[in-house]
Formats: sequence, structure tokens, C-alpha cells
Amino acid sequence: MNSKPVEVAIAILYSSDRFLMQLRDNIPGIIYPGHWGFFGGHIDPGETPQEALLRELGEEISYTPPWVSEFGCYSDSKVLRHVFHAPLTVEFEQLVLGEGWDMGLLTPEQIRSGSCYSQKADQVRPIGLPHQRILLDFLARGIDTVRD
Repeated sequence: MNSKPVEVAIAILYSSDRFLMQLRDNIPGIIYPGHWGFFGGHIDPGETPQEALLRELGEEISYTPPWVSEFGCYSDSKVLRHVFHAPLTVEFEQLVLGEGWDMGLLTPEQIRSGSCYSQKADQVRPIGLPHQRILLDFLARGIDTVRD
């Protein structure tokens, strides 16, 4: 059977030297339950990846970045991830979590270690492996996160 991978648009959102991540709900049936991952989601029919990303960010955290830039595409047998990066230009407390268990600003050290403590879960939770790999690539490339 030839099944096409699901396409999603996700965002590396950063503030200074920290990266905004979502702690996914810990429920069966979703990919990477109870893991830290990026905000974003499925691309609806007729949407571009960037349109889907902006819609998802609005739904999930009530945030629209001033700009987004493409970072790359990452795929496996089930998911094609269109990855963008953008600055987080509001205070963390201004974000409204509309989807997920928790959210946090993770440091490069936490990303390298592969896990982070969640106050809401009162547990150290793992970072989803694809998300960790993408962030490690982002950190290694030293992407200029400043726009004129």
C-alpha cells in the first residue's frame, strides 16, 4: 500500500537563547504523546505550509510572528515536516496555550540533553526525537535570527 506522508508545518520560535516548545498531551493515539515538540500542525487542503503555520500558531498560542523564514523539510515514512523559524516578540506570559499539556522556553542545554521539566506535569518529559534533531541542526547552523 502506498500511503503518502502527512504534511505538517511547524515553527522554531525563539526568544534570545531559548526556544518555545509545546508539551504534547499525554494521550494515546497522537504522535509523540507526552513529549516536547514544536507548535504547528496539519496543512489543510488548499493551504500553503506558511499559511497553515500561521493558522496553527493562532489556534495553539494566539500568536502571529512578525515574519517567518523557511528552515527546511524533514521527512520520515509517516510525516513530512515543513519547518520555519521566527522570533517570539511577546512575553511568554502573553501566550495563551490553546492546545497541549504545557509550554516552555527551553535552553540549548535542555535540548541537547533531550528532556525538560514541566511544572504542569510535575515531571521531566522527553523531547520528541525529530524535534530535538531539528533544533540541534538549527543550533549547529547558527542561523541569523535577526531581521532588519
